[in-house]
Amino acid sequence: MSKRDKLIEKLLNRNRNFHYRELKTLLEGLGYIENTGRKTSGSKVSFINKSDDNDVINIHKPHHSGGQLKDYERKYVIDHLKKRGIIK
Repeated sequence: MSKRDKLIEKLLNRNRNFHYRELKTLLEGLGYIENTGRKTSGSKVSFINKSDDNDVINIHKPHHSGGQLKDYERKYVIDHLKKRGIIK
């Protein structure tokens, strides 16, 4: 099982210990690039699909809780990737 497959499995299991750095690694492996906007963008981060500029995932980068994603953020990413047919 590849690292990407392990991260997808961990995301789908809604593991409470899913960190932002893992999400970034996963999304970059799926063809997304991180866009933090301007220097004053705060915690807003967008991941844009390299092959489809209309495919954007927007989240807030966690600053507390050790970088762990909140439940609603994980659900949003899962729903988005399923809707796009990227994961099952």
